[in-house]
Amino acid sequence: MSAVKHLDTMEFEQLPLVADLPVPMGPAAPLPVAPLGAVAMVQSAGPAGKDLAPAKLAASSKAAAPKIHLDLPEGVPAYWAEACRQLMRRDRVLKRLIPQLGSQALLPCGQGQAFATLARSIVGQQISAKSAKTLWNKFARLPAAMQPEQVLRLKVDDMRAVGLSARKVDYLVDLALHFTENRLHMDEWAQMGDEVIIAELMSIRGLSRWTAENFLIYCLGRPNVLPLDDAGLIQGISLNHFSGDPVSRSDAREVAEAWKPWCTVATWYIWRSLEAQPVA
Repeated sequence: MSAVKHLDTMEFEQLPLVADLPVPMGPAAPLPVAPLGAVAMVQSAGPAGKDLAPAKLAASSKAAAPKIHLDLPEGVPAYWAEACRQLMRRDRVLKRLIPQLGSQALLPCGQGQAFATLARSIVGQQISAKSAKTLWNKFARLPAAMQPEQVLRLKVDDMRAVGLSARKVDYLVDLALHFTENRLHMDEWAQMGDEVIIAELMSIRGLSRWTAENFLIYCLGRPNVLPLDDAGLIQGISLNHFSGDPVSRSDAREVAEAWKPWCTVATWYIWRSLEAQPVA
């Protein structure tokens, strides 16, 4: 589950239109245009430069857009490197952030950890990250293995004794029943769309859309998840794209248009950027 659970890209500028300017009559004189970059170099070289123009242009193009090597860890999703390259071309913030964090990447836990991941999200609801870790460690010692069948064998009193509320106990039981009674179509998740999986997960008591979206990111490694209910994402977009000004969900969604189909990757780097921010 998201390590930043407690935290819950391209500026757009429109120029004013001027409607009543006088329109000159007759043919317009051509405007002088100064040659720029590699073209200027070729033109200044004279006739001999004609043979060198393609080579000069190619060299200039390569110099202007150097490739950045990302030393990604093992286990990173197969799409990650290509997503990073595309995002750095589209978003000025990610162009800066991704090279800074080039040796880091999302490492999804995989579908085999689905039950444990969702159970941990329930245990950690409405409490601080530190308290959530402590409570999870206590609860995880109760069953012989963190499997739904084992959790269903636990006594309610034992679960309450480690600090779980009655509501969280109910949620964990309902989660376990969804797995043991095959209410979740896990074998079909690879072929199912994100929204279909989110709807299926939200049928479990205590699981919100935020939890489901984080599950798609951190467990299944889906590439295009945009968790607009996540306070950390909104804060990160505010700090990185709007100089700290307040940001609405609509603002965030507009920024994220440039991220598609790699919203998960962009979101992950925005989250990581917050780790360097001072705590207020």
